[in-house]
Amino acid sequence: MSYHEITIAGVTRRLPIVPVNDNVSIAAFIIFGDTEIVEPCARELAAKLPPVDYLITAEAKSIPLIYEMAKVLKMPRYIIARKSQKVYMTDSISVDVQSITTKDPQVLYLDGEDAARLKGAKVAIVDDVISTGASLAALEMLVAKAGGTVEARAAILSEGDANARDDLIVLGHLPLFIKNQN
Repeated sequence: MSYHEITIAGVTRRLPIVPVNDNVSIAAFIIFGDTEIVEPCARELAAKLPPVDYLITAEAKSIPLIYEMAKVLKMPRYIIARKSQKVYMTDSISVDVQSITTKDPQVLYLDGEDAARLKGAKVAIVDDVISTGASLAALEMLVAKAGGTVEARAAILSEGDANARDDLIVLGHLPLFIKNQN
């Protein structure tokens, strides 16, 4: 197996390079269970954000990050867009999304109570890695549907084409690994 080494927020990781299709591979950055990297990244990202009322992310990999960022910012609540409709969710709103790391199209759902919280609120979208921007765009649509304003887009890492975006707050960059097509 090949690896890509990266240092973020003072922590070094060897990321396995895994295929997402026949021509493209990514350096798999997984933060689940890795408090050693989540905590410093949360502190650094939180310090770079403009003032916001809420943080929002898509279920699931970024939940540890958004939790830590909310603690750092002393926010009593953060918002998670769910990937399935739950029976306890009322008056929910939804948008479609196709992420680079997910095989099938998905739908993101926002509970009606959370949507009401976002009305008129300043919001920061948070993710672990932004690559194609599809998940980011879906979250932006959810925030807009709820009546909120996106003030910041933040991630630990950008990847591929997202590396060239100037509207993202990131701590580092990952390349895409493209097979040579001759």
